[in-house]
Amino acid sequence: MIQILFSIAAFIVAIGVLVTVHEYGHYRVARWCGVRVLRFSVGFGRPLWKGAYGVDRTEWVVAAIPLGGYVKMLDEREGEVDASEVHRAFNRQSVGRRAAIVAAGPAVNIVLAAVAYTVMFMIGIQGVVPRMGDVAADSPAAEAGFERGDRILAVDGVEAPSWSEARLTLLDRGLEGGRSHIPVTVRGAAGYETERRLDISGVSLREDGVDPVRELGFQPWLPDMPPRITGVIDDSAAAAAGLQAGDVVVRAGDARIRTWSEWVSHVQDRPGEAIPLVVERTGESVELEVTPAAVEAGGRTMGRIGAEGPRLSAEQRERMYTTVRYGPIESVIQGTAKTWDMTTLTVRVLAGLVTGSAALSNISGPVSIAQYAGQSAQVGLATFLGFLALISVSIGLLNLLPIPVLDGGHLLYYAVEAIKGSPVSERVQVMGQQVGLVLLFALMSLALYNDFVRLVH
Repeated sequence: MIQILFSIAAFIVAIGVLVTVHEYGHYRVARWCGVRVLRFSVGFGRPLWKGAYGVDRTEWVVAAIPLGGYVKMLDEREGEVDASEVHRAFNRQSVGRRAAIVAAGPAVNIVLAAVAYTVMFMIGIQGVVPRMGDVAADSPAAEAGFERGDRILAVDGVEAPSWSEARLTLLDRGLEGGRSHIPVTVRGAAGYETERRLDISGVSLREDGVDPVRELGFQPWLPDMPPRITGVIDDSAAAAAGLQAGDVVVRAGDARIRTWSEWVSHVQDRPGEAIPLVVERTGESVELEVTPAAVEAGGRTMGRIGAEGPRLSAEQRERMYTTVRYGPIESVIQGTAKTWDMTTLTVRVLAGLVTGSAALSNISGPVSIAQYAGQSAQVGLATFLGFLALISVSIGLLNLLPIPVLDGGHLLYYAVEAIKGSPVSERVQVMGQQVGLVLLFALMSLALYNDFVRLVH
């Protein structure tokens, strides 16, 4: 329950910041353009707090439902306007000014992402060292010559200071059309740098439940540790099978288990499948059978039994993890570059959803976002800032989609108006709003369905 409440609180904080920044972009540019703002609301529904401030006595509101917000401007289409203030009405502004006011919200979301990433890099964020773990046989990584222990230095010329950076660049380049290979620079066990050409032609982002990076044969390095179970979670598959702390897994099915990573991979690859086991317990061999639960993680369905393994030593943790941190100026550069990378990646994913080259399961709803908010906040401020930046980029770009009722839909109308020399008719705008509401409802329904499926798994 505490975890749920923490996730809800982190979600409300994140959404509150993102909505306030987005709407403030509209508000600020509207004021610069001379438009009178009547209300600035964070949230919808019943006001929890409100007050009037400024020369124009703008009403500032915090409402009960924290899932959005709006800026209400003086507009002749929404009510009678005094003749002395007609020139301050939104509808009386030029196409360029109206477009600037509408585009300001998404633009400020992108700026917020750059600021959040900059602060994140200044604080320093912990990540997994980009070192190759076991390379699956017959995978594209194996065919390209990757070996366990290879340190990834760059992907397609982009530096990879952590595993997540290498992964994101691989996904980004994989979404580019017309590419069959990605160059990856690594430092091998002997200390020499070399470039390996990774064939990505056989891996698609379209299939639900598939992690394309894992399908390429990439997984992070883990130190070789014995397959010893150190703890069993109550009411888990491991507990139901009779596994106990201290058991050493010797054999799973026909496979000999030598390390903990081999055991984890064996379980993850067999969700819902009964696995005969031989474990060593106090010097004796014991035969058991465990059936891993099917869970959704990392974009695929995998097995999980609820057993804890040996802990990393301080030396192993130092070798496995790294902290990515820069000075103020370099942080600004890295933060801006990171924002650009995430923006282009998000655009490619959105395009892939439309063309069918990306799986619809990539769409997340408020439940998943709340979970990610809580998890990132628990890790630390830097991780939460990274989450905030990613969601800010997503909100900014989603609002730019040419769907009526979104900012992008209004910009589309203004583009048509600029071309034809007159506004889009009210009839077309009403029809467009109806279509837009249907599309948004369908998108939200899909997001909630994906959330429900993840919760069930």
